[in-house]
Amino acid sequence: MLDDFMIRAALAGVGTAAAAAPLGCFVVWRRMAYFGDATAHAAMLGVALALTFQVPVFGGVLPAALAMGLTVSTLSGKGLAADTLLGVLAHSALAFGLVAVSFLSGVPVDLMGYLLGDILAVSKGDLAVIWAGAAMVSALIAWRWSDLLIATVGPDLARASGIDPRREQMVLTLCLALTVAVAIKVVGVLLIAALLVIPGATARGLASSPEAMALTAAGLGSLSALGGLWASFQFDTPTGPTIVCVAATLFVLSTLLRSVREA
Repeated sequence: MLDDFMIRAALAGVGTAAAAAPLGCFVVWRRMAYFGDATAHAAMLGVALALTFQVPVFGGVLPAALAMGLTVSTLSGKGLAADTLLGVLAHSALAFGLVAVSFLSGVPVDLMGYLLGDILAVSKGDLAVIWAGAAMVSALIAWRWSDLLIATVGPDLARASGIDPRREQMVLTLCLALTVAVAIKVVGVLLIAALLVIPGATARGLASSPEAMALTAAGLGSLSALGGLWASFQFDTPTGPTIVCVAATLFVLSTLLRSVREA
């Protein structure tokens, strides 16, 4: 069954959605969309490192994304506005990554594949990495769920409950780095943040509890991946961007439905 590239692509899309969905809810609640963008852009530096040292792309992207997340968390509130800091680091990381890749000689580099994803080229090994990463992210979020929710409501409440908000931020940073590392093959560096934010934002208007929102986001992310694959096959469009287009369409429909209900 896994010899069929469309089956592998579908499983990769669902696995990525499973990793991104619960984390995306926290990204939405904490208004961390730009933080996710900066971490995703750092993946390009990770790609350059992986190609330079001839290691799997996952092995280069994960430490690069984690380093960016830790850097942003450490420098936040040290004299620069958060959005300014994130803007500088996000675009600088992407630019340095692209420049670093251009210096690689004798190494075939599919830049469009890394920037926009190449889900149709997912191998059995990639599939194993994606699902292992999704399992790790899901396990971490499930383990820290209550503490993460309390820390999300407010740092003062977290401290009063004996929870260190900085520690929970580090957990989210690790999960974000893992998600970026597994999602790069599916939607690419430029679209990872969209896959994190859009299903969570869509689910927010449909769910009545945090747990329901996470499950709804997982379903919407999976639907976006499968719908994007189908539409890409039917209309011969780039698969990664098409997946994000389907997710955006679901967000618009959800917003319209909520407006009708509230009218």
